Amino acid sequence: MVEVLLVSDSHVPSREPAIPEWVLERIEAAPYTVHAGDFDSPEALATVREAANDLTAVRGNIDPADIGLPDVATLDVEGVRFVVTHGTGPIENYRERVAGIVADHAADGPTVGVSGHTHQPMDETVDGYRLLNPGSCTGADPAPGTSVMRASVEAGELTVERQEG
Repeated sequence: MVEVLLVSDSHVPSREPAIPEWVLERIEAAPYTVHAGDFDSPEALATVREAANDLTAVRGNIDPADIGLPDVATLDVEGVRFVVTHGTGPIENYRERVAGIVADHAADGPTVGVSGHTHQPMDETVDGYRLLNPGSCTGADPAPGTSVMRASVEAGELTVERQEG
């Protein structure tokens, strides 16, 4: 079994002063970390990069254009493809927009979408794809609290647990 930690929407320093220590500890412990954007600053990205063993990250709508991250990234772990995007755009068609991006980057096997943007934790299936949003790892408004998701992958099977601070 391989663990993939899913985080998003740090918003450091514009909305929160720092990424919580418990989140950084989980990043350090995970073999893989996925960040679905809105670091907010190069410093926040550097903090996550320093803590992560293997980081897959994308640029969010408030990240600087020169932060050096793609809009979409993929990570393949134990037969499961993670398609990572921030989900930038209006809330009303958020799920369908993210599912479309996932479909464009899907693998032949199990494919999961990881997104952020809304700050609302989500674990839903849309157009045949499981979509995960870990919420905000700092609890940045309008998040209901600070949260991440831990995905455990084994032989093409995925289990997900939401963790709150």
